[in-house]
Amino acid sequence: MQDQHLTKTTGPEEAPSIIFDKVSLNMGDRPLFDKLSMTIEGGLCTCILGPSGCGKSTLLHMISGATSLPYEGSIQIESKKAKNDKIAWMSQNDLLLPWLSLLENIILGAKLRNEESASLRARAGELMEEAGLAGYENALPATLSGGMRQRGALLRTLMEERPILLMDEPFSALDALARMKLQNLATKLTRRATVLLVTHDPMEALRMGDRILVLSKRPCRVQSLFSLTGIPPRNVDDPEIQAHLSTLLSQLMDQR
Repeated sequence: MQDQHLTKTTGPEEAPSIIFDKVSLNMGDRPLFDKLSMTIEGGLCTCILGPSGCGKSTLLHMISGATSLPYEGSIQIESKKAKNDKIAWMSQNDLLLPWLSLLENIILGAKLRNEESASLRARAGELMEEAGLAGYENALPATLSGGMRQRGALLRTLMEERPILLMDEPFSALDALARMKLQNLATKLTRRATVLLVTHDPMEALRMGDRILVLSKRPCRVQSLFSLTGIPPRNVDDPEIQAHLSTLLSQLMDQR
Protein backbone atom coordinates (compact mmCIF):
# COMPACT_ATOMS: atom_id res chain seq x y z
CA MET A 1 0.00 0.00 0.00
CA GLN A 2 1.23 3.43 -0.91
CA ASP A 3 0.74 5.79 2.06
CA GLN A 4 1.29 9.46 1.41
CA HIS A 5 0.81 11.27 4.73
CA LEU A 6 1.16 14.93 3.83
CA THR A 7 -0.38 16.29 7.02
CA LYS A 8 -2.22 14.51 9.80
CA THR A 9 -5.35 16.29 10.90
CA THR A 10 -6.39 15.35 14.43
CA GLY A 11 -10.07 15.05 15.22
CA PRO A 12 -11.69 15.45 18.62
CA GLU A 13 -10.94 12.77 21.21
CA GLU A 14 -14.55 11.58 21.34
CA ALA A 15 -14.79 10.98 17.58
CA PRO A 16 -14.82 7.23 16.98
CA SER A 17 -12.27 5.43 14.84
CA ILE A 18 -13.35 2.38 12.82
CA ILE A 19 -10.92 -0.53 12.68
CA PHE A 20 -11.04 -3.36 10.14
CA ASP A 21 -9.00 -6.34 11.31
CA LYS A 22 -8.42 -9.09 8.73
CA VAL A 23 -11.94 -8.85 7.29
CA SER A 24 -12.76 -11.47 4.66
CA LEU A 25 -16.00 -11.83 2.71
CA ASN A 26 -16.92 -13.97 -0.27
CA MET A 27 -19.52 -12.92 -2.84
CA GLY A 28 -20.46 -15.98 -4.83
CA ASP A 29 -17.39 -18.09 -5.44
CA ARG A 30 -14.96 -15.14 -5.34
CA PRO A 31 -13.53 -13.20 -2.40
CA LEU A 32 -14.68 -9.57 -2.18
CA PHE A 33 -12.42 -8.86 0.80
CA ASP A 34 -9.44 -11.00 1.73
CA LYS A 35 -8.07 -10.20 5.21
CA LEU A 36 -8.66 -6.47 4.75
CA SER A 37 -7.08 -4.44 7.55
CA MET A 38 -7.28 -0.66 7.84
CA THR A 39 -8.17 2.12 10.27
CA ILE A 40 -10.64 4.91 9.55
CA GLU A 41 -9.45 7.74 11.79
CA GLY A 42 -11.97 9.43 14.05
CA GLY A 43 -12.97 13.02 13.47
CA LEU A 44 -11.97 13.04 9.80
CA CYS A 45 -13.72 12.74 6.46
CA THR A 46 -12.39 9.71 4.62
CA CYS A 47 -13.42 9.53 0.96
CA ILE A 48 -13.45 6.10 -0.65
CA LEU A 49 -12.74 5.71 -4.35
CA GLY A 50 -12.39 2.62 -6.48
CA PRO A 51 -13.82 0.76 -9.48
CA SER A 52 -17.44 -0.39 -9.55
CA GLY A 53 -17.90 -3.68 -7.76
CA CYS A 54 -14.84 -3.37 -5.52
CA GLY A 55 -16.95 -3.30 -2.35
CA LYS A 56 -17.23 0.39 -1.44
CA SER A 57 -20.94 0.32 -0.60
CA THR A 58 -20.60 -3.08 1.05
CA LEU A 59 -18.07 -1.61 3.47
CA LEU A 60 -20.62 0.95 4.61
CA HIS A 61 -23.30 -1.71 5.05
CA MET A 62 -20.90 -3.81 7.13
CA ILE A 63 -20.02 -0.88 9.39
CA SER A 64 -23.68 0.02 9.92
CA GLY A 65 -24.70 -3.57 10.61
CA ALA A 66 -27.31 -3.31 7.84
CA THR A 67 -26.19 -6.52 6.18
CA SER A 68 -26.50 -10.16 7.16
CA LEU A 69 -23.59 -11.20 4.97
CA PRO A 70 -21.31 -13.49 6.99
CA TYR A 71 -17.71 -12.32 7.16
CA GLU A 72 -14.56 -13.30 9.00
CA GLY A 73 -12.42 -10.93 11.04
CA SER A 74 -13.74 -7.94 12.99
CA ILE A 75 -14.97 -4.39 12.50
CA GLN A 76 -14.65 -2.35 15.69
CA ILE A 77 -15.82 1.14 16.52
CA GLU A 78 -13.51 2.61 19.13
CA SER A 79 -14.56 5.59 21.20
CA LYS A 80 -15.13 6.47 24.81
CA LYS A 81 -18.46 8.09 24.01
CA ALA A 82 -19.75 6.67 20.72
CA LYS A 83 -21.45 3.32 20.30
CA ASN A 84 -22.54 1.35 17.27
CA ASP A 85 -26.02 2.90 17.43
CA LYS A 86 -24.55 6.38 16.87
CA ILE A 87 -24.40 5.98 13.10
CA ALA A 88 -26.25 8.06 10.51
CA TRP A 89 -26.60 6.65 7.02
CA MET A 90 -27.36 8.21 3.67
CA SER A 91 -27.75 5.89 0.71
CA GLN A 92 -27.84 6.63 -3.02
CA ASN A 93 -31.67 6.65 -2.85
CA ASP A 94 -33.40 9.45 -0.95
CA LEU A 95 -35.87 7.11 0.85
CA LEU A 96 -38.19 10.00 1.77
CA LEU A 97 -41.57 8.88 3.07
CA PRO A 98 -44.09 9.89 0.37
CA TRP A 99 -46.92 10.74 2.80
CA LEU A 100 -44.84 13.21 4.84
CA SER A 101 -43.97 16.77 3.87
CA LEU A 102 -40.35 17.63 3.16
CA LEU A 103 -39.93 19.29 6.56
CA GLU A 104 -41.52 16.32 8.35
CA ASN A 105 -39.13 13.99 6.51
CA ILE A 106 -36.14 16.08 7.54
CA ILE A 107 -37.04 15.97 11.25
CA LEU A 108 -38.30 12.37 11.13
CA GLY A 109 -35.61 10.96 13.43
CA ALA A 110 -36.38 13.46 16.19
CA LYS A 111 -40.15 12.83 15.81
CA LEU A 112 -39.66 9.07 16.19
CA ARG A 113 -37.64 9.68 19.37
CA ASN A 114 -40.24 12.16 20.70
CA GLU A 115 -37.60 14.89 20.60
CA GLU A 116 -39.40 17.32 18.32
CA SER A 117 -39.36 20.94 19.47
CA ALA A 118 -39.87 24.44 18.10
CA SER A 119 -36.11 25.03 18.15
CA LEU A 120 -35.51 21.81 16.20
CA ARG A 121 -38.04 22.79 13.54
CA ALA A 122 -36.41 26.23 13.35
CA ARG A 123 -33.01 24.57 12.90
CA ALA A 124 -34.41 22.42 10.09
CA GLY A 125 -35.83 25.53 8.46
CA GLU A 126 -32.42 27.23 8.58
CA LEU A 127 -30.80 24.23 6.92
CA MET A 128 -33.50 24.14 4.25
CA GLU A 129 -32.78 27.76 3.43
CA GLU A 130 -29.04 27.04 3.17
CA ALA A 131 -29.79 24.09 0.89
CA GLY A 132 -32.07 26.10 -1.40
CA LEU A 133 -35.26 24.42 -0.16
CA ALA A 134 -36.93 27.38 1.54
CA GLY A 135 -40.61 27.55 0.61
CA TYR A 136 -40.91 23.79 0.12
CA GLU A 137 -41.45 22.87 3.78
CA ASN A 138 -44.98 21.53 3.14
CA ALA A 139 -44.28 19.95 -0.26
CA LEU A 140 -44.70 16.20 -0.65
CA PRO A 141 -41.72 14.27 -2.13
CA ALA A 142 -43.70 13.37 -5.29
CA THR A 143 -43.92 17.06 -6.21
CA LEU A 144 -40.15 17.64 -5.95
CA SER A 145 -37.33 17.03 -8.40
CA GLY A 146 -34.83 14.26 -7.79
CA GLY A 147 -32.20 16.77 -6.79
CA MET A 148 -34.52 18.44 -4.28
CA ARG A 149 -35.39 15.09 -2.72
CA GLN A 150 -31.69 14.28 -2.49
CA ARG A 151 -31.08 17.57 -0.68
CA GLY A 152 -33.89 16.76 1.72
CA ALA A 153 -32.40 13.34 2.43
CA LEU A 154 -29.02 14.93 3.11
CA LEU A 155 -30.55 17.40 5.58
CA ARG A 156 -32.42 14.57 7.32
CA THR A 157 -29.10 12.78 7.78
CA LEU A 158 -27.27 15.89 8.97
CA MET A 159 -30.04 16.71 11.47
CA GLU A 160 -29.19 13.51 13.33
CA GLU A 161 -25.77 14.92 14.32
CA ARG A 162 -24.36 11.43 14.90
CA PRO A 163 -20.64 10.88 15.58
CA ILE A 164 -20.38 8.53 12.58
CA LEU A 165 -21.80 9.47 9.18
CA LEU A 166 -21.84 7.00 6.29
CA MET A 167 -22.59 8.55 2.90
CA ASP A 168 -22.97 6.55 -0.30
CA GLU A 169 -22.73 8.95 -3.27
CA PRO A 170 -25.06 11.49 -1.61
CA PHE A 171 -24.62 14.16 -4.29
CA SER A 172 -25.02 11.98 -7.38
CA ALA A 173 -28.48 13.34 -8.32
CA LEU A 174 -27.48 17.00 -8.16
CA ASP A 175 -26.37 19.38 -10.86
CA ALA A 176 -22.87 20.84 -10.61
CA LEU A 177 -23.77 24.05 -8.77
CA ALA A 178 -26.14 22.37 -6.31
CA ARG A 179 -23.56 19.65 -5.72
CA MET A 180 -20.91 22.17 -4.75
CA LYS A 181 -23.30 24.03 -2.45
CA LEU A 182 -24.33 20.84 -0.67
CA GLN A 183 -20.73 19.65 -0.42
CA ASN A 184 -19.89 22.90 1.37
CA LEU A 185 -22.85 22.54 3.73
CA ALA A 186 -22.14 18.89 4.54
CA THR A 187 -18.46 19.64 5.16
CA LYS A 188 -19.31 22.46 7.57
CA LEU A 189 -21.88 20.45 9.53
CA THR A 190 -19.85 17.23 9.84
CA ARG A 191 -16.46 18.65 10.77
CA ARG A 192 -16.51 17.01 14.23
CA ALA A 193 -17.75 13.63 12.99
CA THR A 194 -16.14 10.51 11.56
CA VAL A 195 -17.34 10.60 7.94
CA LEU A 196 -17.02 7.90 5.29
CA LEU A 197 -17.98 9.18 1.85
CA VAL A 198 -18.18 6.76 -1.07
CA THR A 199 -17.83 8.59 -4.36
CA HIS A 200 -16.86 8.00 -8.00
CA ASP A 201 -15.78 11.63 -8.35
CA PRO A 202 -12.08 12.27 -7.60
CA MET A 203 -12.65 16.03 -7.51
CA GLU A 204 -15.40 15.62 -4.92
CA ALA A 205 -13.03 13.57 -2.78
CA LEU A 206 -10.31 16.20 -3.09
CA ARG A 207 -12.71 19.00 -2.12
CA MET A 208 -14.23 17.24 0.89
CA GLY A 209 -11.81 14.66 2.21
CA ASP A 210 -9.21 14.80 4.95
CA ARG A 211 -8.06 11.44 3.68
CA ILE A 212 -8.66 9.63 0.41
CA LEU A 213 -8.70 5.86 0.29
CA VAL A 214 -8.34 4.17 -3.11
CA LEU A 215 -9.51 0.55 -3.22
CA SER A 216 -8.45 -2.00 -5.81
CA LYS A 217 -10.44 -4.62 -7.68
CA ARG A 218 -11.39 -7.97 -6.19
CA PRO A 219 -10.19 -9.02 -3.81
CA CYS A 220 -10.56 -5.51 -2.44
CA ARG A 221 -7.35 -4.04 -1.03
CA VAL A 222 -6.17 -0.59 -0.04
CA GLN A 223 -4.23 0.54 -3.09
CA SER A 224 -3.27 3.95 -1.76
CA LEU A 225 -3.99 6.44 1.00
CA PHE A 226 -3.63 10.22 0.80
CA SER A 227 -3.84 12.63 3.71
CA LEU A 228 -4.55 16.17 2.54
CA THR A 229 -3.55 19.54 3.93
CA GLY A 230 -5.92 22.39 4.68
CA ILE A 231 -9.51 22.46 5.89
CA PRO A 232 -12.24 21.31 3.48
CA PRO A 233 -13.95 22.37 1.29
CA ARG A 234 -10.84 23.08 -0.74
CA ASN A 235 -10.14 25.19 -3.78
CA VAL A 236 -9.77 22.65 -6.57
CA ASP A 237 -7.52 25.03 -8.51
CA ASP A 238 -4.82 24.73 -5.86
CA PRO A 239 -1.62 23.25 -7.44
CA GLU A 240 -1.38 20.59 -4.73
CA ILE A 241 -4.94 19.46 -5.37
CA GLN A 242 -4.31 19.34 -9.12
CA ALA A 243 -1.24 17.18 -8.53
CA HIS A 244 -3.28 14.74 -6.44
CA LEU A 245 -6.00 14.72 -9.09
CA SER A 246 -3.48 13.58 -11.68
CA THR A 247 -2.31 10.77 -9.38
CA LEU A 248 -5.85 9.66 -8.53
CA LEU A 249 -6.97 9.63 -12.16
CA SER A 250 -3.92 7.55 -13.11
CA GLN A 251 -4.62 5.00 -10.39
CA LEU A 252 -8.31 4.73 -11.25
CA MET A 253 -7.65 4.43 -14.97
CA ASP A 254 -5.18 1.61 -14.32
CA GLN A 255 -8.05 -0.41 -12.85
CA ARG A 256 -10.35 -0.06 -15.85
